[in-house]
Amino acid sequence: MTPTLKTKYKDAVAPTLMESQGYSSKMQVPAVKKIVLNLCVSLNYDRDTLTALAEDLGKITGQKAVITKAKKSVSNFKLREGVPIGARVTLRGNRMYEFMDRLVNVTLPRIRDFRGIPASSFDGQGNYSMGLTEHTVFPEIDPDKVKKTHGMDITFVTSAIEDGEAKELLALMGMPFQKGND
Repeated sequence: MTPTLKTKYKDAVAPTLMESQGYSSKMQVPAVKKIVLNLCVSLNYDRDTLTALAEDLGKITGQKAVITKAKKSVSNFKLREGVPIGARVTLRGNRMYEFMDRLVNVTLPRIRDFRGIPASSFDGQGNYSMGLTEHTVFPEIDPDKVKKTHGMDITFVTSAIEDGEAKELLALMGMPFQKGND
């Protein structure tokens, strides 16, 4: 079964982008390539808490999270190389579209005093990053069973060359950008 957001992209978003940006080929139309969810913990977290957070990340995405380890030793942070410090998931294909649909239509509206996501978080190459302060806003997570709430970074990697193209793509796909924040 094809996700509704993927159908929306093919039927409405891509033709609109072709017309507005003046592309001559449908291969030039930008698309979302992948979505990366990443969380990093401080060193006062124990291994069980990190495992629980990785399992929560797996529940949110429907895909098993990978535990990330420190690449370098940093003495000021009391960090050693190879110590587990976070978890991440990379979503592509149908899971990516399903996650984006749930994020836009279910999760973001659940955030208290939500007025849109900042439109200034593009990296200059067409990718958008946003942060959430609590992972309990996702409906898959039961807040009563969570020991510690934790934030996460969500990065949308697109095939757009410029930030303007990427912003138009994400806006047409339903991302609720803040008004007047261009």
